[in-house]
Amino acid sequence: MHGSTDKKRVLIAACLTGGFMIAEALGGILTGSLALLADAGHMLADSIALGLAWYAFHLAGRPATGRLTYGFGRVKTLVAYTNGIAIFVIALWIVYEAWGRLQAPAPVLGGPMLVVATLGLLVNIGSFFVLHGGDRESLNMRGAILHVLGDLFGSAAAIVAALVILATGWTPIDPILSVLVSLLILYTAWSLMSEAAHVLLEGVPPSLDRDLIARDIEATVVGVREVHHMHVWSLDGTSNMATLHACLEESVDAYQAVSAVKKRLASEHGISHATVESEFGQCADDGDDHDDHDHGHEHDAAAHHDHHH
Repeated sequence: MHGSTDKKRVLIAACLTGGFMIAEALGGILTGSLALLADAGHMLADSIALGLAWYAFHLAGRPATGRLTYGFGRVKTLVAYTNGIAIFVIALWIVYEAWGRLQAPAPVLGGPMLVVATLGLLVNIGSFFVLHGGDRESLNMRGAILHVLGDLFGSAAAIVAALVILATGWTPIDPILSVLVSLLILYTAWSLMSEAAHVLLEGVPPSLDRDLIARDIEATVVGVREVHHMHVWSLDGTSNMATLHACLEESVDAYQAVSAVKKRLASEHGISHATVESEFGQCADDGDDHDDHDHGHEHDAAAHHDHHH
């Protein structure tokens, strides 16, 4: 349900941001303000990023195929990671440009700058509230919100710079505030990128502990003697998956034990899709190290196993 409303929210924000970006770029050129140009640069990248985020939601709705057996869910995470890189590049460009401005201060028209920056702030507040009602768990949605938040801070900084220039005529405030906004955006972009990278590297979701889950299954599911070769990952930051080997007692019904493991994973640990290989006695992959075992074949098993997201 969240997916379709998030898709609409991102499209509205993309249109608002893209539309005002042109006005702000012209305002920055006419007034000579780096803070406005910096914010317009943010808004240009953001309208592209929001467009990509919209397309990612659009793709994610497509069913899985014979080639892409998990569907397009991870496109959203890939876009979130790409967004983080884009924000990084823009922020570094602003810092570089600001350094040049501090060496040779340029004249800035405070009055027109204040008008454009105030209008920019209103547009960005509108975009922020449109996106804020969406799914905060989605990395793609958080990436989109992060872009708009960066624009919002950029507009606020431009307003402060314009007021200082109007009151004192001190133009270095313009590049100084541009750099402060860039540093804040760099920090938030880094956290988004590291989270998206963790998903792409199939790391265990932060809310889960693989070893604790394995011990929990051994302790609570009747007939399970040992759990090993366990891998836990997330498809898109929200849908959790697992593969594992369950070593069973000799007298246990394999089907019932596997069903019980899957139910336990779903109800207690939020793992919506699991592939469980039951074993009696020796492990079929004996000789491999349990924890460092490559799980390529388990992914194949998971791919062939019928699943629903």
